[in-house]
Amino acid sequence: VQLQASGGGLVQAGGSLRLSCAASGRTFSSYTLGWVRQAPGKEREFVATISYSGSTTYYLDSVKGRFTISRDNAKKTAYLQMNSLEPEDTAVYYCAAQLIGRRDFGYWGQGTLVTVSS
Repeated sequence: VQLQASGGGLVQAGGSLRLSCAASGRTFSSYTLGWVRQAPGKEREFVATISYSGSTTYYLDSVKGRFTISRDNAKKTAYLQMNSLEPEDTAVYYCAAQLIGRRDFGYWGQGTLVTVSS
């Protein structure tokens, strides 16, 4: 599967952005999807994941209640709705995919930069 992330940009603290991850290639619904971010000088961290059916989600504690991950398997697209953004959310955001039965997220898109100004 090939992944293409988009939707990043510059926003003021308290604002919102929606990231999209468009997929092509193999069966989209066979993958768990995730959003991962990397801030300058910090390690990558998983922000949110969603199961292949959309029934199970995971959120990093610091984004719970502010971010929502979703997917539309018919459109082969995943989303990350980010509300109440904080300067600490500034990072490059990547979408990643994990094939059912595999342990690792083996497929990655290019990142999209999110900058939150205070």
